[in-house]
Amino acid sequence: MFSILIAGRLPQINFQQVSETQFVIPISDIDHVNHLVVFMTGQIPFPENYGGGGNWPSAEGPSWIFLGKITNVKPSAIFKIGKIKDIESKIGSSLAPTLFSGFQHQTAIPTDGLLGISVEPLSQLDQQIQPHDITPSTVASNVEFVSKMLNNFVNYVTSFVQNVPGTSEQIVPLSIIQTWYNNFQRRITENPNFWR
Repeated sequence: MFSILIAGRLPQINFQQVSETQFVIPISDIDHVNHLVVFMTGQIPFPENYGGGGNWPSAEGPSWIFLGKITNVKPSAIFKIGKIKDIESKIGSSLAPTLFSGFQHQTAIPTDGLLGISVEPLSQLDQQIQPHDITPSTVASNVEFVSKMLNNFVNYVTSFVQNVPGTSEQIVPLSIIQTWYNNFQRRITENPNFWR
């Protein structure tokens, strides 16, 4: 039903069914893989109102990180996996979305990586959230983030402007900027999408 394609490699179809609705495929030499394409082979469609959620195992146990979905209407997707280890080291896997824990992290197949596909109702898949660092970036979302961040910064620091006596100069104490920075770092660590 599924296949994956990694640049420079042949397509792989050796998914193992580990439950009625869950499938895994080993991926070797994962250090040299940044993106992979997951697609339906066209032989078997999803049941009506169902799709497949692509998931990557968390480094700290049986939780999985949601990568995206494929459906009968959108039968292929590109998943960015190159930054998953960076995300876990920055925010901790406990803050990354932990999704479909039905798979056990252990597998009998020697492998460097493991991709899971869970067949679920579309309504459940639509509720899953991709960590922002692994979704394909777009100029529009980067511009939106920077714009909102800078607006927040300017609004915050200008509320602490002080006039310099005897001049028309205005200053903001460095401690105010440091406070804004610390608050911003805390908020983005707790919820990378808080700015949306």
